[in-house]
Amino acid sequence: IMDGFSLTLHIYFVFILILYLFTMFINVTLICAIVLEKMLHDPMYLFLCNLCFNGIIGASSFYPKILYDILVDSHVITYIGCLTQICVIYFYVYCECTNLTVMAYDRYVAICKPLHYHCNMTIRKVWTLILLTWLFSLLEVTIGIVLTARLPFCSVDIDKFYCSNWAVVKLACVDTTLNNLYGFIFTSYNFSQMILILISYVNIIKASLRSQAGRRKFMQTCIPHLITLSNFVISLLFDVMYARYGSNTSLLALRNIMSVEFLVVPPLINPIIYGLNLSQIRNSNRI
Repeated sequence: IMDGFSLTLHIYFVFILILYLFTMFINVTLICAIVLEKMLHDPMYLFLCNLCFNGIIGASSFYPKILYDILVDSHVITYIGCLTQICVIYFYVYCECTNLTVMAYDRYVAICKPLHYHCNMTIRKVWTLILLTWLFSLLEVTIGIVLTARLPFCSVDIDKFYCSNWAVVKLACVDTTLNNLYGFIFTSYNFSQMILILISYVNIIKASLRSQAGRRKFMQTCIPHLITLSNFVISLLFDVMYARYGSNTSLLALRNIMSVEFLVVPPLINPIIYGLNLSQIRNSNRI
């Protein structure tokens, strides 16, 4: 007879597995809907496809390992496995920040400079921005992993549900000033992108108030982006600040929830929010 603890683990496993499969399904469905409806000629939908694809990467960086841990009742990960998880998670985070920034720029041009939109946002330029988003995110991750992999470690216990760069760096036996400098520079850079987004939306709101068409376009395309951005930034900022300056004993439950929120919630709600609010996708009978 299954004891209560084993039953609880099985319930957790089934719930998390369903959540993961559903997250994958809705992201793939939205990508397929955009492709089948031949909307890839529109920059906004190319950026949205990239956002959904990155969401699949983010979800896959977390769910498989936690499912494995529950299934075998183990909380151990190899050194290579830990570095790999760090690579995938940080690539997702960096790519998400940059993609949200270029999406804000796309909405700024579409609403504030509609007559110049197709001149400024050509398909070639959009693909270039997407490619640069991936390449620069990969460069950021590579630098961080190289700096971390060179460190000798005095401990093997990580106080999180997954491997994060700072959690591993804290285990080092030597000076980590270079790693701290890397973390400060790239964290500042990615959060500085939020300032660019804020500036874009100040101008977008001003332009939207001038006409009913502008307000309608703002509600359809900008509100989903703001929801996505706010959710991602708040949870990520909390996790970064708490990891560096928070206590390991206080607010443990909140810390655990917020530490995985940016890996779980954005990949789940982004395709739902955009699918419900973008009229061309909402009217499609494919989702």
